[in-house]
Amino acid sequence: MERKSNARLLVLLTFIAVVIGLRMVAPLSSDFSMLANFTGIGAVAIFSGSYFRNKFAAYLLPMLVLLLSDLGLAVVMGKNWAFYTGWYYTYIAFALMVLVGQLLVKKVTIGNVFAASLVGVFIHWIISDFGVWFGSTFYPQTLAGFWACLVAAIPFELKFLYGTLIYGVIMFVGFEALKAKFPSLKYSSAIA
Repeated sequence: MERKSNARLLVLLTFIAVVIGLRMVAPLSSDFSMLANFTGIGAVAIFSGSYFRNKFAAYLLPMLVLLLSDLGLAVVMGKNWAFYTGWYYTYIAFALMVLVGQLLVKKVTIGNVFAASLVGVFIHWIISDFGVWFGSTFYPQTLAGFWACLVAAIPFELKFLYGTLIYGVIMFVGFEALKAKFPSLKYSSAIA
């Protein structure tokens, strides 16, 4: 039983590591602005919420992924790319995306993963852009100012949605295919 849980945990962590690696390589692209926000971190949060039964691990891993990739972005692109004003709202949004994965993807189906992705990205949009707007000198501190901030973020959130959907399909379909081929990867431990 211990061997089964170790194999499952290793495979889950490998899926997450691949997504982290892709986020770390993106800034090296000649046109990074085109790739900005096309990331799998949202998919990692929903994936973790769905597959990790240990609640602490489900939340810790996406937060750690986000922190490590933000540190990498800060080194490669500069501090303002990772730790901008209100960055902690983004972390709150990702924690809520883990919760969405826990609540909406109890059974892995295309509909459940799609719904979780839409709801998760919507939450990310509202919470993270609240962090951009709140206390901003660029946007008026009114409801109209918050709305303007949300509208300005739509192109970025669309890329985030596409990234969450595409990486989500890769992660969920990939892991479910591996589970079908290797039954030892089915849920059997308190960690994964």
